[in-house]
Amino acid sequence: MIRWILSLLCVLLIFSSTVPAWAQDIQAPEFTEELLQQGDEIARKAFEATDRGDFAEAEEYWTQIIEMFPTNPAAWSNRAILRLSQNKIDSALTDLNEAIALAPNAADPYLNRGIVYEAKKEWQKAIADYNRVLAIDPDDALAYNNRGNAKAGQQDWEEAIADYQKAADLDPNFAFARANYALALYQTGKVKEAERTIRNLVRKYPMFPDMRAALTAILWEQGQQGEAESNWVAAVGIDNRYQDLNWVKNTRRWPPLMVTALEKFLKID
Repeated sequence: MIRWILSLLCVLLIFSSTVPAWAQDIQAPEFTEELLQQGDEIARKAFEATDRGDFAEAEEYWTQIIEMFPTNPAAWSNRAILRLSQNKIDSALTDLNEAIALAPNAADPYLNRGIVYEAKKEWQKAIADYNRVLAIDPDDALAYNNRGNAKAGQQDWEEAIADYQKAADLDPNFAFARANYALALYQTGKVKEAERTIRNLVRKYPMFPDMRAALTAILWEQGQQGEAESNWVAAVGIDNRYQDLNWVKNTRRWPPLMVTALEKFLKID
């Protein structure tokens, strides 16, 4: 389920600069400068709590902000992301529907709602929301990557590959888009191209556990046990969740063939 959490934790606390968010409401006479300053301070605490991984506390802060600024779409969208991180999927969806009602022409609430629909495995609804984002901003790399994830959820691997490649081309530093591209290549039998892409990512980002673990699985299948073990030590030293196949399959959402390859390694290891 939590592939969407990976995206969420990387990028999806939207409108992270609070000043523009509050500026949307400045025209309302009841929003005094003092109230705006209070909102900024609470938002700062919310982001600090998020950085600590205390999502429940951060959610409480955004609830306070919503009570102060009920027509602020950023506040609703940010609380939705915190609720999603706690697996409060339906509550997150409610918040994002409110954010979209308040800001129907803003891209970020649609992007975040697409993530919620992915969590619910409602792939077509997720794709529709990502399409809305791309209609607003045709160069949104994250929307392409996330649409690729939703298409992968439908097993539409070739279309997923195209979206991942577009995301990576738009943002060459978007490592997860390139990683998703490599994993999807492996799923479609393009093993050599997948391996080459994964090795390039490991070379560029040596602390990237996802690709270290993927390279482990590929190398093990090829009988290159020493190099496989070396990459595995690096992967789990950075993130030990890759030892949990259920997490890899349902949270990170690796493609089935890559999950199977890693399973072969783990059974012997």
